[in-house]
Amino acid sequence: MNWDMVEGKWKEYRGKAQAQWGKLTDDDLDVVEGRRDELAGKIQARYGKTRDEAEKEIDSWLEKK
Repeated sequence: MNWDMVEGKWKEYRGKAQAQWGKLTDDDLDVVEGRRDELAGKIQARYGKTRDEAEKEIDSWLEKK
């Protein structure tokens, strides 16, 4: 799956993202609005990960969808 699909259907995928990254708040996900770079930034902030680690987690999450 590619990110364009997630971005286009963010309302569907936001619940799945919150299940994957439980520390993300509703406000965090409102800010993300389907933007991958915003999601990576929120994962970095909430989990103390590097940008690279956050991107790898997103890639892994996408492969499962």
